[in-house]
Amino acid sequence: MTELTMEVSRHLPHAPERVFDAWLDAGMLAKFMIPGPGMTVGETRADPKVGGAFLIEMIAPDAGAIPHTGEYLEIDRATRLKFTWNSPFGSQDSEVTLDLTPKDGGTDLKLTHVRFPSEESRDNHQNGWTAILETLEGAL
Repeated sequence: MTELTMEVSRHLPHAPERVFDAWLDAGMLAKFMIPGPGMTVGETRADPKVGGAFLIEMIAPDAGAIPHTGEYLEIDRATRLKFTWNSPFGSQDSEVTLDLTPKDGGTDLKLTHVRFPSEESRDNHQNGWTAILETLEGAL
């Protein structure tokens, strides 16, 4: 276990409330949690309350279903969302924080993911989160 951290930022031309709510809606998660080409999303579940759990099943053409689970740690609508992130390719106690700031009629979103088992895992997640934020913009 290391303290490796990664950060991805993106400006989205949508209100902070709309961007924020997408992360708590199972139907929306299915539309944008796509970390790479050829991947799709299977089952999604979200119980959007502090202590509530989520499931995002990412499906890779070569690996099949890859479950991602977590628990919501902090929900401050349109400002900050923090949750644990458990996946077969990460650490069981990694955390993701989304910070949203209104800017130029849209939202600056900063995603910070902490605690990776290796630099390779961190770099793979950086690529995945970058693709997810690009897909989020289109899904909104």
